[in-house]
Amino acid sequence: MWPRPPAFPLGYGSDMARTRVEREHRIGPDGLAFRTLRAGTGDSSSPLFVLVHGIGMSHRYLDRLQYALAARAETLSVDLPGFGGLPKPGTDLDVPRMATALGEVLDAEGVVSAVLIGQSMGTQWVVELAAQRPDIADAVVVIGPVADDRHRTAFAQARALLIDMLFEPPGANALVTGDYVRCGPRWYLTQLRHMLGYPMERRVPDLRCPLLIIRGARDPIAGGDWCRRLSGAASTASVVEIAGRVHNTQHSAPSAVAAAILGCVPSPVRAAEGE
Repeated sequence: MWPRPPAFPLGYGSDMARTRVEREHRIGPDGLAFRTLRAGTGDSSSPLFVLVHGIGMSHRYLDRLQYALAARAETLSVDLPGFGGLPKPGTDLDVPRMATALGEVLDAEGVVSAVLIGQSMGTQWVVELAAQRPDIADAVVVIGPVADDRHRTAFAQARALLIDMLFEPPGANALVTGDYVRCGPRWYLTQLRHMLGYPMERRVPDLRCPLLIIRGARDPIAGGDWCRRLSGAASTASVVEIAGRVHNTQHSAPSAVAAAILGCVPSPVRAAEGE
């Protein structure tokens, strides 16, 4: 088993940490390394929620959201190649290739259909997967989608990230910093190039399922105008803003984000009120 960080922040979701099922996958001729973490229970009327982290990150900063969703449905959190302590691929992976490999992982997990949830660059991978594999996507949820087409440069994104970190909780910044170090600069910069080159606004019109866009109301990375332009480009879409939060709203306000997701998917499952 590949080394990985602790599953949960201390004292948060410890019951799920003990019951979460971890699996490792090698995909394709290059043996791309993925990790999946499954938790929760559901029946035929409950959706499966697939969670995908962003650039440089791992499942850790999605743990609180997975915990909130797993209380009411089945969830599957995925670590992508080169992230979260997984081996770096020996080949380059742009957004379409990563999405294709992610689809193969879901096939290996027996996933027939799911609500695909991505955060930051993870939004690109889930949008691309849903466009490639409309059979597998019941809905797509993008949390803090990137990259704004009016600020699509490395400098603009770095500036927005630094501003964001000023307003994130210390725990969120600690998670981000730790995972960035684990990812390393070479793989991060390789994926940054793909992130900046992916035109999400031209891909969301290809979605055949509903799109839910969630952003922190103070997010300097996924601005309100950008999110509304994405919503307008999709055939069926809505935007939810989480008051007072910034980019990592799934970590700082997991119950509010879970409620938004559970309230918009076609399911009898509903989130409990409040944080």
